[in-house]
Amino acid sequence: APTAPGKKITARLKRTLPVRGPQAPTLSELMRWYCLNTNTHGCRRIVVSRGRLRRLLWIVLTLSAVGLILWQCAELLMNYYSASVSVTVQFQKLPFPAVTICNINPYKYSAMKEYLSELDKETKKALETFYGFSEGKSKVRRSVDDWNSTGSDFFQHIPLLKVEDFSRTATDLHSGQKRKIEGSVFHKDSSIVNSGDSNDIIGFQLCDANNSSECALYTFSSGVNAIQEWYKLHYMNIMAQIPLETKEKLSYSADDLLLTCFFDGLSCDKRHFTRFHHPLHGNCYTFNSGENGTILSTSTGGSEYGLQVVLYIDEADYNPFLVTSSGAKIIVHDQNEYPFIEDIGTEIETAAATSIGMHFTRSSKLSKPYSDCTETGADIPVENLYNKSYSLQICLHSCFQKAMVDSCGCAQYAQPLPAGAEYCNYKKNPNWMYCYYRLHEKFVKEQLGCQQICKDACSFKEWALTTSIAQWPSTVSEDWMLRVLSWDKGQKLNKKLNKTDLANLMVFYKDLNERFISENPANTLVILLSNFGGQLGLWMSCSVVCVIEIVEVFFIDSLSIVLRRQWQKAKKWWRDRQRGGSGKAPQAADPERQGHDNPACIDEDLPTFTTALRLPLPQGSPLPRTPPPNYSTLRLETAFTEQLPDTLELGQH
Repeated sequence: APTAPGKKITARLKRTLPVRGPQAPTLSELMRWYCLNTNTHGCRRIVVSRGRLRRLLWIVLTLSAVGLILWQCAELLMNYYSASVSVTVQFQKLPFPAVTICNINPYKYSAMKEYLSELDKETKKALETFYGFSEGKSKVRRSVDDWNSTGSDFFQHIPLLKVEDFSRTATDLHSGQKRKIEGSVFHKDSSIVNSGDSNDIIGFQLCDANNSSECALYTFSSGVNAIQEWYKLHYMNIMAQIPLETKEKLSYSADDLLLTCFFDGLSCDKRHFTRFHHPLHGNCYTFNSGENGTILSTSTGGSEYGLQVVLYIDEADYNPFLVTSSGAKIIVHDQNEYPFIEDIGTEIETAAATSIGMHFTRSSKLSKPYSDCTETGADIPVENLYNKSYSLQICLHSCFQKAMVDSCGCAQYAQPLPAGAEYCNYKKNPNWMYCYYRLHEKFVKEQLGCQQICKDACSFKEWALTTSIAQWPSTVSEDWMLRVLSWDKGQKLNKKLNKTDLANLMVFYKDLNERFISENPANTLVILLSNFGGQLGLWMSCSVVCVIEIVEVFFIDSLSIVLRRQWQKAKKWWRDRQRGGSGKAPQAADPERQGHDNPACIDEDLPTFTTALRLPLPQGSPLPRTPPPNYSTLRLETAFTEQLPDTLELGQH
């Protein structure tokens, strides 16, 4: 059957005339119409941009924006159905921490007397001179070694002084003569110098061995503090000269310190303790150190399932000038942490049962840019001298020790030795005391730079301790308990135990709840971009692509227009200069070549009939008038040069 002529005409029109809008016959024309009419600016820039490079860039930017929108929407949906908390509490079987125990008295006084004979003699003389204290003449044993042969000379250089008045004069304990005080005065007990009665001010003077005029007087308002500080100063000088093996023998063994031991309801002994020698506390013993690769854990909270030990303190063998309290010091720490007993140790009383309940907390902080912490300490330019995991205390002590070696030529006794260094002693380093006190003063005032270099650790473990004390043993059980303990240890002690020589310690988890505290960023990248997008869309109806368009138009295109105009002005000036040199009059510029200056041509779209009507008319030209219609153009033959066969048959009929 022949096709109707109307349908063929319609089909021919669709093939001949450009149809725009949603009725476009091809995807290409439909996409072009969408890009020209949509409010999505990026698509429009793909069509109207001139040049392949700029059009390719807009295609990449638009597709990237679509991908980012899909990614952010997915992130927002996942965050909508998830919750983030800062504190997590878990109930599980917790590993038991390491517990380090030290006797407050570092070394047995009976074994140390031969090394401290000269120092003790000078100290007793000071007590007798200043306070009239005397305990009668005592026999002084001297070591056969010559390690302390210069002790008297040493005490003569750094004697105890008694400041008599404010005229900067003091009485020398060693010689009994008065001397003039030179240099600065540092009052160690108060920020007020020479406060109170001048007769109560006692101290000692340290001078630079290379320059005797450089001296510093350290005074104390309490005679007890002055004598103890002076004693410790000489004590460290003496101990620095004793080999480590000898000092370990002079201190307490595990058999001496530990009487009974129970953990998690089972008996334990010295094999569960690891010895570690502390410079200031002698032999210390760490329970559950993890050195053998095994870390004990407790399955139940409560005092019955923790660590229970009875310690033998032996107060009668204490050094009377070095320590003024009796008992033990303990610290709870992780197996990879160094036990800073002198800084954060907990003291245990004698003749008492001390119960220490623990709560375990793990903390994790965010590093830069959220906080100034370090993950492992590898980014800190300070050598770790303790061979343990990084902590702020390790960094500060290592930094000071490094400064001590660099400034004084030797290491401070209370801290580990750096490679190639040795501990300070007056024989080899006669200037170390003055140097140490000066350096420590700068360290306290944060002038060494250690506080600025060292940072907190981002991750750390903490055991919050709750201490309670009860009388132990009780009055009714004291007799039989001391007899039994004396029988158990009688062959080694050779004397009856006294309750002031004993301390009962219990360390346990109060519960098995592990608290994990972590820092989470308040604003993630998705929230930040969403907030930016919300503000731009609310106030400017703008998106990221719109911002890119603004950058392109107001910066790139504007700059190119300004440069092009300057270039045209420069070319015009050069042409005018050449014409002026040849005597020719300058010609007016062709108005038709100034089309880019026409205010009507502000759109990058192709010119239309509407924009053509806004163009200004040339000067002197008549107004345009509507021409009469050319009716011959309305005939179909002019539009369709080929006559359809079916229309010819209809014309013949």
